[in-house]
Amino acid sequence: MNLSEQLHQMALKKADKPAYYFLDQSTSYGELDKAVTKFADELHRLGVSKGDNIALLLGNSPHFIISLYGAMRAGATVIPVNPIYTPDEIGYILNNGDVKVVVALDKLLPLLEKMNPILSSVEQYVICETQPDNGDEFNICNKMKSFTKMVESGDEGFKGPELDPEDTAIILYTSGTTGKPKGAMLTHTNIYSNAHDIGEYLNITESDRVITTLPMFHVFSLTVVVNAPLIRGGTLLIVPQFSPKEIFRQIKKYNATVFAGVPTMYNFLFQYPDAKEEALKSLRICISGGSAMPVSLLESFERKFNVRVSEGYGLSEASPVTCFNPLDRPRKAGSIGTSILRVENKVVNELGEEVPINGVGELIVRGPNVMKGYYKMPEESAAVLKNGWLYTGDLARMDNEGYFFIVDRKKELIIVGGYNVYPREVEEVLYAHPEVVEAAAIGVPDPNQGEVVKCFVVKKNNALTEEELLAHCMEHLAKYKVPAKIEFLAELPKNATGKILRRSLKNHVLQN
Repeated sequence: MNLSEQLHQMALKKADKPAYYFLDQSTSYGELDKAVTKFADELHRLGVSKGDNIALLLGNSPHFIISLYGAMRAGATVIPVNPIYTPDEIGYILNNGDVKVVVALDKLLPLLEKMNPILSSVEQYVICETQPDNGDEFNICNKMKSFTKMVESGDEGFKGPELDPEDTAIILYTSGTTGKPKGAMLTHTNIYSNAHDIGEYLNITESDRVITTLPMFHVFSLTVVVNAPLIRGGTLLIVPQFSPKEIFRQIKKYNATVFAGVPTMYNFLFQYPDAKEEALKSLRICISGGSAMPVSLLESFERKFNVRVSEGYGLSEASPVTCFNPLDRPRKAGSIGTSILRVENKVVNELGEEVPINGVGELIVRGPNVMKGYYKMPEESAAVLKNGWLYTGDLARMDNEGYFFIVDRKKELIIVGGYNVYPREVEEVLYAHPEVVEAAAIGVPDPNQGEVVKCFVVKKNNALTEEELLAHCMEHLAKYKVPAKIEFLAELPKNATGKILRRSLKNHVLQN
């Protein structure tokens, strides 16, 4: 079984059931499946063959879902790309990924027209119109097609090529925090198994209505709030851009049952001035991932809205979910939970040996969700795939009940005078202060101790001083963990999912 086939089977069983709502308009499973087949047929007519790579430069919309499933039905490999990346970032991915067809929003037409001469492998652009005739004035070297016309004119009877479970279905480019982005190759088995298993783990059913505001091009959204609900007959509530006001409106209007977000989103929802306790009463589960949620925020959010927030863990190379807090027992604050179905996690030392309970080491993972490697990067693949295990680069510990706790990124460890300082433990202390909205800790060079801790903070009250916050830290942290400097910012830099970018903060230090 694969995602495209499962969607087709769901359409045969539940043709009239809403697959998604977008801008308050519903589309049924039957309508979605027809659009997917027609789009696949038109891709085939454009010369797309099994194994060709297709990039999606799209936000949260029906365009994305139809293109994703349509490309897979045509036998192509999908490369989702953040549409707000810089031209250099987009150009690198399209060229490195040997992209044959680009599916993009009409507002990106000027950019694509300018970039076309350097995109050596791109043969066709499919433009998704958001305004009538928005694009008639552009013609990218006679290589431009209308998404709308393709979906209108395709053949409903199209039968795509037979898909092998080990064919590459999706290539996800990592954020490139340690250099150029790497394309994680995920097979049909990888992405289907993870969507299926997390769907079972979360008990997603046909009655679920899932808020889909996480960016669809990101693997967290792709698996948890797009693929898992669709293959189990749920309904997506597509929110193009995150807005606390719109999230509360959608939950109320559609009695949403599932919300998934990153900690920053929960923080914005918590801080929203008009938010009432009953605003989230229809939700049966709140899911947090992408980065660790500060325990103080998690507990405050739960108290305010009387809902449970369950954290999980994943990474692009694992499709992405490997751990989640079980729903049938109390969740542990600060924990990413236990291994999900058919996935094994363990914590090892530098020799690959499992460490004792509560010992800190690198988290490694194996299961049907683990990628087959990085696209055109055999050495990088061999560095993280060893003896059937994926080495995540995250430092973690496991307690005596099998719950895992992320300590920090291996590469973000701060070493102060020979002592290890994990950014997260400093950040937890800062978040515990009532006037702190957001916080991030990094290591900066120091001539005496090698490194010292520097923190960046967004505060509620302008009266809060650095001295006050340092005194708070001294109460709760060992002396070598106390920040040497705290800098207040209006906001912290974040990626498309809302994850705080420590690398950008390090660049800020270098520039100042």
